[in-house]
Amino acid sequence: QVQLVESGGRLVQPGGSLTLSCVASGNVFSVYAMGWYRQAPGKQRELVASITSGGRLNYTDSVKGRFTISKDDAKNTVALQMNSLKPEDTAVYYCHAPMIVTTTNIEYDCWGQGTQVTVSS
Repeated sequence: QVQLVESGGRLVQPGGSLTLSCVASGNVFSVYAMGWYRQAPGKQRELVASITSGGRLNYTDSVKGRFTISKDDAKNTVALQMNSLKPEDTAVYYCHAPMIVTTTNIEYDCWGQGTQVTVSS
């Protein structure tokens, strides 16, 4: 069994910075692409940023230039550095790994439980 565990969400003032972290734990053999999604109240979940196993990056337009996604394959972690935060960034942020391969060669599509980010003065 594998799971994704996020951390780092909290209340932050507009213009502030925050880093979210996500680690894949369990009998993980390898993790390929990883990404961050968010869901604000009353809205659909949206992709914020993703990174492939080859390092290709993708960002939604509203966070380009402010957010940076990075991945540490040795530690099976992905981070989201968020700068110049705005109230509209307020949401529950979810980590996603569409394919985690275990040591027993089973593949999982995993989501984390979510971490709350609130941007408010």
